[in-house]
Amino acid sequence: MTDILKQTVRSISESIRFDSSLSRATSAMPFGKGAADCLAHFLSLAQSFGFETHNYDNYVGEVIFGEGEEFAILAHLDVVPAGNGWTKNPFGGEVSDGKIWGRGAIDDKGPVMCVLYALKALKDEGFVPRRKIKFIVGCNEENGWACIEHYHEVAEMPAEGFSPDGSFPVIYAEKGILHVRLHFPMGERPPFFFLEGGSGANMVCDECSATPRTLTLTRARELGLEIRNKKIIAHGKSAHGSTPELGENAILPILRFFEGKSDQVKYIIDCLFNDCCHLTDLEDETGKLTFSPNIIKYRKGEVQVICDIRYPATIPYSAVIEKLSEIGVKYETIRHQPPLMQDRDGPLVRTLLETYEACTGQHAEPIAIGGGTYARALKNGVAFGPEMADDEPVMHQADEYITIERVKLLLDVYKKAIEKLTK
Repeated sequence: MTDILKQTVRSISESIRFDSSLSRATSAMPFGKGAADCLAHFLSLAQSFGFETHNYDNYVGEVIFGEGEEFAILAHLDVVPAGNGWTKNPFGGEVSDGKIWGRGAIDDKGPVMCVLYALKALKDEGFVPRRKIKFIVGCNEENGWACIEHYHEVAEMPAEGFSPDGSFPVIYAEKGILHVRLHFPMGERPPFFFLEGGSGANMVCDECSATPRTLTLTRARELGLEIRNKKIIAHGKSAHGSTPELGENAILPILRFFEGKSDQVKYIIDCLFNDCCHLTDLEDETGKLTFSPNIIKYRKGEVQVICDIRYPATIPYSAVIEKLSEIGVKYETIRHQPPLMQDRDGPLVRTLLETYEACTGQHAEPIAIGGGTYARALKNGVAFGPEMADDEPVMHQADEYITIERVKLLLDVYKKAIEKLTK
């Protein structure tokens, strides 16, 4: 490995060792100690390279390079919870088998460090950008974007830029994101005392458990449920909320256990898993609407379910709400981000596409995704890497990793893209 590749791999590994998932806030650490420590590590590294840095109250950090018209690179250091099913230490940063393992390796700590070392390489070569590059690194991308809101309060967001937090070749469109909490009343005597599952609104539920009033062993075994201390437990497979088809939702087998004992449970299954209101019929060039019920709990006589909805970029928000209202239960909006749609033939998209093709030798066309990136915080923003179409899907899943070969490619691609866009 070259020196810069070795250094990048080491820094990615170090960053992964911080559990920067959302944790208990303090007045000085709005997203918890892990996120604050991870940001401090990143900014200290950037400062050691001779860059101007800013820490905006542990919400978001910034690295400055150059002068002139501003250009943004937006990434994040926070991660989703580790979840279950790991064979590696999720916060170990292990380097083995040509990969760096751990939560955040591909989303988004690996790309963060690749961009930083690409900037360092340009600086060390004597490159003087004709634009002020603002490398903005947030700590709340996975849980509501309070970091970006704070940045708008304390600094000025550039109009143009990219986010290394999506897919190659370049993403010109992103679906709208809607997180809602549905409230299903259960009456006076539901068939369970306890029901709970899921760890993140944008993660397919990989474990769900319940305490039934009557434990039917045969039915539990038919559904493959674990039985422990009068509790039934379902194990699924996590996946990103925008691609629920890549996971196995643990909520469904738990609900299946109770469907013969409650008409309301049958209705919940119809709403959550049988698309009784035809939400997924909404579709355009950016794909179909996806609906993923990711967190469930029984509280105060009702089952509450947090659902992750990704709706097509050209479909009006009102059309989604109209369909959602047909479910006929109380719901509340937790988070909404309008979709992103940029000119697929505009200069920013074409420059990044040309850079990708030059570095990989692959002809490609811009794409649309269901995921959401910081690109939509910019007037003219797109997502650019790090994933490729044939990658094993590991984002928000157990045993997340980034290959060292991908790190090598990212260093090259981001260095050349930044140079082209700011010279």
